[in-house]
Formats: sequence, C-alpha cells, structure tokens
Amino acid sequence: MAANPLRWRLLTELAAGDLRVGELVDLLGRPQNLVSYHLRQLRRSGLVTARRSSFDARDSYYHLDLEHCGHALTATGVALHPALRLDPAPRTPTAAQQPTRPRVLFACTGNSARSPVAEALLRHRIGGRAEVTSAGSHPKPRTDPGAVRVLREHYGIDIADRRPLHLDAVAGRRFDHVISLCDKVREVCPEFSGEPRRTHWSIPDPAAADGRAGPPAFRHLAAEIDTRIRHLLPVLAPAANPEVQS
Repeated sequence: MAANPLRWRLLTELAAGDLRVGELVDLLGRPQNLVSYHLRQLRRSGLVTARRSSFDARDSYYHLDLEHCGHALTATGVALHPALRLDPAPRTPTAAQQPTRPRVLFACTGNSARSPVAEALLRHRIGGRAEVTSAGSHPKPRTDPGAVRVLREHYGIDIADRRPLHLDAVAGRRFDHVISLCDKVREVCPEFSGEPRRTHWSIPDPAAADGRAGPPAFRHLAAEIDTRIRHLLPVLAPAANPEVQS
C-alpha cells in the first residue's frame, strides 16, 4: 500500500499532522480526484482515518494512524526475517542537548478539556524537558470535570486547580510548536513570533453532541491524545526525547 509514490507522499504529509483534502492537493500538486482516490485506498487499509470538520461539516480532516503504521512495519520486518523485528532502543538526550527545552502550546476553543488534557499528558510524559502551555480562543469558566476525573483516575495526574487560559494571555510568548486540537481554533489561532512549527490534531469536543459527556467519552479522548503525545516525543528531539514513561 505504501509503495505507491503518491500514497507515500500522502503518508509523509499526514505524518506531520491532520490535513484536509484541499491542503493535500496543494502540497502534492496533483488533481483532487487522484488524491481522493488514493486517500480512499489508504482508508480501506486502515492506515488513514477521516473525521468531519467541526468548523465546516462539508469538509473532513485526514489522520495518519501512526500506531497502525508501526505495527504494520514491525509485522513486515518479522515476516521477512525474525532478526528484522523493529524494536528501536530508547534514546537518551546527550549532555549537549539538555539545556534546550522546546516550548509547546496546545490550543482549542474552550481550553477546558482537549488542550488541558494534552498539556498535562505531555508534561507527564516528558517531565521537565519541555515548557508546556495550553490556551483557548473562548475559554470556559473552569476545566471540565470529566477531564479532571479521567486524568486523576487513569494517569494519576491532578489538574483540579487549573483555570482555562485565553490565547491573548500567551500572545507575546515564543513557542517552538503550536498544536491546535479543534478545527474551529485552527481558523482563528494567532501568529506567534519565532515561526513555530504549527500542527493540527482534529479531535472532536467530547461534549459537542449535547453539551454533556460521560466517562467513556473522556477515556477515549485521553487515550487518543496520549497516543498522539507519545508520537510527538521524538518530534521534540533532540532537545527532548526521553524514554516514554509507563
């Protein structure tokens, strides 16, 4: 599936973050019907998923399932020869790499569930090797109790005392990575000095359907974000690439 040159280009672009078909057309410089055809093939294989945009329901965001890709690559190596099992040794930052800490901002609309969960999980996974912040375009009065509960019960993280932050509060700060977690905030997220790397994770609001969400929705939310966080850690290298904590 990945051997086709155009599909490999699609996988390469989607490895950096979620994108709409129009953006993929522009990046690849190929007709939309051809790009859409190969996206369908990747979706049928399970390597790529699609999710309706919460900003414009007529559009969809495509997401590369890196976990699935990792398992598929491992299975391919083992199928050829047992010695080709892909088990890379964990990397440890060198002394020369330690002083530089990447600065990461997670942004969503309310800064009450998705972005604070991402902030807490990245800080948990990476320790003090990065500066992590989250903020929202229209912050809610408080952090969602569902987000507080799932982090406490499943990850041992307590964010009960945190308060949602407005994007204006971090407007003057420099970031190396700005990661939007909702489709709406992606359209209004301000520019930051220093030309940070911008990434989009199209993750739906767990309470979007009826304004309420039960524990399963927040468990699913935290699990998806945690998977993305674990794949983000090597991107933050060489400044920070510790062994992922269990």
